[in-house]
Amino acid sequence: MKRQNQSSVVEFILLGFSNFPELQEQLLGVFLAVYLVTLMGNAIIIVIIALEQTLHVPMYLFLQNLSVVDVSFSAVIMPEMLVVLTREKMSISFVSCFAQMYFILFFGGTECFLLGTMAYDRFAAICHPLSYPMIMNKRVFMKLVMFSWVSGIMVATVQTTWVFSFPFCGPNEINHLFCETPPVLELACADTFLFEIYAFTGTILIVMVPFVLILLSYIRILFAILRMPSATGRQKAFSTCASHLTSVTLFYGTASMTYLQPKSGYSPETKKLMSLAYTSLTPLLNPLIYSLRNSEMKKALMKLWRRRVDSHTF
Repeated sequence: MKRQNQSSVVEFILLGFSNFPELQEQLLGVFLAVYLVTLMGNAIIIVIIALEQTLHVPMYLFLQNLSVVDVSFSAVIMPEMLVVLTREKMSISFVSCFAQMYFILFFGGTECFLLGTMAYDRFAAICHPLSYPMIMNKRVFMKLVMFSWVSGIMVATVQTTWVFSFPFCGPNEINHLFCETPPVLELACADTFLFEIYAFTGTILIVMVPFVLILLSYIRILFAILRMPSATGRQKAFSTCASHLTSVTLFYGTASMTYLQPKSGYSPETKKLMSLAYTSLTPLLNPLIYSLRNSEMKKALMKLWRRRVDSHTF
């Protein structure tokens, strides 16, 4: 942020849905409920996997990491957004905006890579079941998890530092609910063409390439499932993969529309809704998708519930 001292802007104004003041009160109630359910659902997954020894396998440990990312993602965005919805306009300092953008990119990038590693894990488990324990051993699992988190840090550090190296000397109103890269970049008083090329290329590499690899993995998985002799085995494999594919489609689809769109492609209100889809809807639905469609998670939840009831009974 070498040019921060040259910038006349010391704070930004988040406009939120100020064009629709009559809706803000209803939206506040909706997003408060979304936030609370997101926290509760992901916290339950984290606790269940931590306490249930039978779930200490790569598939569920990846899921636990995904829930940590989703809780963190929501905590970075939702409290600030709820405050925005209580006011016509809300100011946010230069440093706070930088921090929020950094963590949005950090957790968003980490989730992109985590979803990719989860697809690889399912591919190895279903297509190579006999050699799976060797393919996905503890060392490989740790490397994949570390790679996901470190990649998220690198993406956030490079992109946020570059965005805030531009001078901001004109309007300071961000027509958005939080400090996301595209709407903040529109306020920069400099030529951002080179950054836009980098951002487009980076989005292709971080979002679209993992998404394509996931789809290719699941094509292989589909053929492997169809060759299974057991109907029960096919049903269990389909259930597991359907959960992951639902999450992947929600996250990558809405994230790619947000970061690959042309500047004038959508109205500001449409852009806000697309951003909300991958930052709020995906963290909300992930626990429902994985818990409701996964028999082992439901069994572990019931086991822990019965254990809790029995401990209170005696």
